[in-house]
Amino acid sequence: MYKMLKTLDDLLGFDVASAHCDIPCKIYDPIIAQISALSVVRLVDIMLETPADPKNLAAVNTLTRCVLRKEEEAEKVKQEVRVIWGDYFKTAQFENHPEMHELVHQIMMKSSSCKQGISREFALDLVELVNQFATAFWDTKGVEVEKRTCPYPPNLEIVYPVL
Repeated sequence: MYKMLKTLDDLLGFDVASAHCDIPCKIYDPIIAQISALSVVRLVDIMLETPADPKNLAAVNTLTRCVLRKEEEAEKVKQEVRVIWGDYFKTAQFENHPEMHELVHQIMMKSSSCKQGISREFALDLVELVNQFATAFWDTKGVEVEKRTCPYPPNLEIVYPVL
């Protein structure tokens, strides 16, 4: 396969493109991870409010959909945090926030725990860990943050940059 593509490249002279970042430089924001963590809490709440009656197909449908979405949102937390941690944080940021490796590890573990069960406590812990991550992230940019209650369920406090 490689030889075939190399031959085509030699014949047609494809332009070479390269980049040093997955996304355009300096476009990082932890808000997606924060909203995803809030979504995990909301989905757990819906699951806990839904009767677990195998004969009630509407309830089974709701639970099934919530499980799927909870899995996706917890995985999105992991993905967003991994990208910022791996692509944005460099030596200078790690020197100012030496706790970052452990914090990211805790987020990964808590996200996995949220995927495995329906503990609201674990989901709330995830929101708090992601808030800590967001606080450190904005600190590396010299941006103050404030905690405010999000305007939608589950109406929890999250960190917002003061712009």
